[in-house]
Amino acid sequence: MTATTGAAGAAVLADLPLDQVRTLLAVVDEGTFDAAAAALHVTPSAVSQRVKALEQRTGRVLLLRTKPVRPTESGAVLVRLARQVARLERDAYAELGLSGAGEPTRVSVAVNADSLATWFLGALTRVSQEPRLCFELRREDEDHTAALLREGVVMAAVTSSPDPVPGCTVRFLGRMRYRPCAAPGFAARHLDGPLPGRLAEAPVVVFDRRDDFQDGFVRRLGRDGAGTAQHYVPTSEGFVAAVAAGLGWGMVPEPQAEPLLRTGRLVDFAPERAVDVPLYWQQWKLDSPALAAVADAVVTAAAGALRS
Repeated sequence: MTATTGAAGAAVLADLPLDQVRTLLAVVDEGTFDAAAAALHVTPSAVSQRVKALEQRTGRVLLLRTKPVRPTESGAVLVRLARQVARLERDAYAELGLSGAGEPTRVSVAVNADSLATWFLGALTRVSQEPRLCFELRREDEDHTAALLREGVVMAAVTSSPDPVPGCTVRFLGRMRYRPCAAPGFAARHLDGPLPGRLAEAPVVVFDRRDDFQDGFVRRLGRDGAGTAQHYVPTSEGFVAAVAAGLGWGMVPEPQAEPLLRTGRLVDFAPERAVDVPLYWQQWKLDSPALAAVADAVVTAAAGALRS
């Protein structure tokens, strides 16, 4: 823990009792007051009293009493604080040799599917296992991973945003290039003619209902978006396979496209229209050896896999 982080944390916790903050985290993680009580080995009444006391102390509603319980925007700030404090405690115990059960340190990271399928797992193999680490990866679109950081669900994220989440640092990783591809037979049937009009009518492969990448590509060509015949394939490997099988066209990550282009299973029907998506590494501002080791490995791997 740095002097700055330690002093700030001590000042905050002097006003916010740690048992109340931990109880808030337990309710969010477990989903209900009863489940949090069981996890903390206290009564549901004690859980409710701690949360109410914390809300009175902060002057804010911290939880939405839904099923499952969800934090408000103010609650998410305290949930993130609780996770950071827990992370610092585990690091301190490890440095003092007080780990006891010898459990590995768990590092939670949000990462987009295309990075996960191409270069990110290789980065994790570079991380030293002294002390032992376990990774908890959350797959999420790069436009949405920052939300998981903001909510305190993960400690770090690969994101498309250069704007740091409050309490986080940000580093540029590189650019993932996407190439507009289709199977040769599909291109001959559907893409022969003026490209903007043909793409607006042709079947297209998209990742899921939040994926507007293909729509954006068509809009840049002057049309309203991709056609209505959309195939949803929610895995990176499945997406590429669907394009290669001729279900539709799609924007394929260059590392996945290149071997299929070389063998003729895919064609790049607009080679001058490749799209580069900048990627960034955001992480909590904590002096955590485990998190620092992961960050260094990710930055190094990205330098060799992404465009500068």
